[in-house]
Amino acid sequence: MNSKQSYQIDTRNPMSVINLIDSGEAHGKNSLVLSLIALGGVFVDAYDFSSLSIGTIQLQHEMHLAGWELGLISSAMAFSAVFGALVGGHFVDKIGRLKMFLLDLYFFVISAVGASLAPNLAILIFFRLMMGLGAGLDFPVALSFVAEFSPAKIRGRFVNLSYVNWYIAAIAGYLFTYIVYELGAGNNLWRYAVGFGAVPALIILVLRYKYMEESPMWAAHRRKSQDVINILKKSLNVERVEDLSVGELSMTPHSSTRNFRQIFSSRYAMRTLLASSIAFTQSIEYFAVIFYLPIIAQMLFGHRLLYAILGGMFFSFFGVIGSISQAWICDRTGIRKLALVGYAIAGVSLPIIGLAHGFGLLPLAAVFVSLFLLGHSLGPGPQGMAMAALSFPTMLRGSAIGWTQGMLRVGSIVGSFAFPLLLGAVGFNATFQLLMLAPLAGGLVTLLIRWEPIGKPIEEEWCQSQEMELEPVTDGQV
Repeated sequence: MNSKQSYQIDTRNPMSVINLIDSGEAHGKNSLVLSLIALGGVFVDAYDFSSLSIGTIQLQHEMHLAGWELGLISSAMAFSAVFGALVGGHFVDKIGRLKMFLLDLYFFVISAVGASLAPNLAILIFFRLMMGLGAGLDFPVALSFVAEFSPAKIRGRFVNLSYVNWYIAAIAGYLFTYIVYELGAGNNLWRYAVGFGAVPALIILVLRYKYMEESPMWAAHRRKSQDVINILKKSLNVERVEDLSVGELSMTPHSSTRNFRQIFSSRYAMRTLLASSIAFTQSIEYFAVIFYLPIIAQMLFGHRLLYAILGGMFFSFFGVIGSISQAWICDRTGIRKLALVGYAIAGVSLPIIGLAHGFGLLPLAAVFVSLFLLGHSLGPGPQGMAMAALSFPTMLRGSAIGWTQGMLRVGSIVGSFAFPLLLGAVGFNATFQLLMLAPLAGGLVTLLIRWEPIGKPIEEEWCQSQEMELEPVTDGQV
C-alpha cells in the first residue's frame, strides 16, 4: 500500500474534494475492497435471482403452476424493485449513501429465509416482493458510491465491476445448487438454494457496518467540514487533511424531488432517455433468457435436473468473460460503443437460437446462447446502469440511477412474464424471433443519441451551472 500523505483542500468548495478523488492520488488498495463491499448487494441480488431460476422446474411440479403463475413468480421481484429503485434513488440523494447501504440488506436476509420456507404460491410471492424491494433500494446507492469513490481515469471499470459481480454470483448459485443436488436435496433443492442467499447477505451486511463510510463527494456537497475530513482519512490513503476553509460547506441542500425533475431537464433529458432505453431493452432480452436458462439448457441437453444446473453454469461463464472484458476496456473505448457492439451480437444470436432449435441443431443453438450471453455482458447489460452512474453529477446521481434501475426492472417484468406466455403460445422458435426486437430497438436509440460520458467533466459542469466558484485542489505532501 502507498504511504499515507497529507493534502490541502477547501471543504467549502465541493470541487476541491471531487478533484482529489478524481486524481486518484489518495487511493490505496482499500479503494478496491470498499468498492467490492459496496457492490455486494449486486452479488446477493444476482444469487437470489439465479437460485430461483434453477427452482422453476421443481416449482412447476410442486405447486402445480400454470405458465402465468410461473411468470408471476419470476416478475414479482421486479415489480417491487421498480418501487424500491425510485424510492431508493430519492433517499440516496436526500440522506446519503451510508444509511441506505445498511437498510437494504435486511430485506435480502429476511426474504431469502422466508421464500425458502414458503408453503404456497402466495407466501412465496410475498417474500419475492420483499426481496425485490431490497434489490431496488441497493442499486442506486451501490453504483452512486462506487462512481463517487473511484478515480476518474478508471471510474468506468469500477462501476462496471458490478456486472462481473452479477455473473460470479450466478455461477455461485448454480454451484451451490449442484452441491446440494449431489447431497440428495431432492424436491427441496430450490428451498436450500434460495435460503442460502441469506448467508452472503449477512456477510456483506457485517462488512458494510464495519468498513463503509459516506461517499466523500456527497459529503462534500451536504456535510460539515469535519465530516468530510474524517471520511477522507478513514476511506482513502490520507493521513492528514489541512482544511483551507472555515465553517460550513457552501452547497445548499437540494430537494430530491427537484432532482427527479432535473434529470428530465433540457441539459440531461437525452442522457436519461439513453440510459433508460439501454436499461429497458437489455433487461427484456436478458431476463427472458436468463430466468429460463435452466429450462433452455434442458431443452438443449436433456431433461434431467442435473443438465439444467450444469447447463446454466456453463452458459454463465460466457457472461463472466464478457463482463470482465468490458470492465477492463470501457474507459478506453467508451460505454456507448460497447453497447452498440453488444446489441449487434444479441440481435444476431437470438433468432439463430430459435431457428437452430426448430431444425434440431441443438449444438448450434448452444453456441449462440453462449454468444448471446457474451455479447450481452460485453455491451448493453452493464452499460445501461453505467450510463446512468457516469452521466450525472453527484447531486443527481442517485435519482438518475434510481429512475434507470426502475426502467430496467420494468423491462425485466416484460421479459420474465412474457417469455413463458409466448413460449406456450407460439413456441420456442417464434419466441426468440420476437425477442430480437429488443436489441434492435435498443441499438437504434443508442445509435441516434450520440452521448458518451467517459472523459466528460460531469461534476464541473454541474458546479458551473450552480454558479459555484471552482478552485483546483492543491495536492501532494504538506
